[in-house]
Amino acid sequence: VTTLNTREAPPAHFMIKIESFNVLEKYGIKKYETKEFVAGDYKWRLIFKFNGKDSDYISVNLAMADTTSLPTNREVNALFSVFLFNQISGNYLSSTATKSEWRISKFMSRKVLSDPSNGYIIDDSCVFGAEVFVVKTEAVIERVLLTNVNTYYNHALEISGFSQLPLRWVFEEFDAGRQKWKILLYQKGNAEGTDSHVSIYLYYLVFSYWFSASSSSWGRPVYIDLATISDPNK
Repeated sequence: VTTLNTREAPPAHFMIKIESFNVLEKYGIKKYETKEFVAGDYKWRLIFKFNGKDSDYISVNLAMADTTSLPTNREVNALFSVFLFNQISGNYLSSTATKSEWRISKFMSRKVLSDPSNGYIIDDSCVFGAEVFVVKTEAVIERVLLTNVNTYYNHALEISGFSQLPLRWVFEEFDAGRQKWKILLYQKGNAEGTDSHVSIYLYYLVFSYWFSASSSSWGRPVYIDLATISDPNK
């Protein structure tokens, strides 16, 4: 079953006006090929079949006018739409086919098309059109490789004489995930944790950058409050 849609905008790529439409039937003309038109950097033709296998219907085919320039085994993917102008309403009736056929075998019945009250043939003339949108395989491809995403690393710190530590203390480096790290500790806090909490940050040695300086996800300025860590009963 052919799905038909209606729109006001004319087809973007090609239009053809067929005059003296009844002459086609009078002389038994079964097929008509249009002149070439360009869409998506390719040349195309429309092929109308008026008295073919499905003689009660008008069928419309899309064909490439020149395939000699195509590389071997090159396939062109395109969306093909055919249009018919309603001369009474001023709208366009359309149907779309894909690369699988590029053919709309039963676009419209001859009976509906030939009835002047439907607006498609007026004074024995009708207007068809086409749009061809070529789908180019130029998508941006992004590759993400995550390794050891389920591996967690622990590094224990044993601190003697905590109250005697300098305000800013850097612990010796350690390895985790094939990278080298250091831990930075502020005994009496940093930023919003100053004088109320211990602050702790992770330092990635490769880039020599304190991630916590710009993102809290790499450090905690409010890690544990000073009253709790100084309480010997905790």
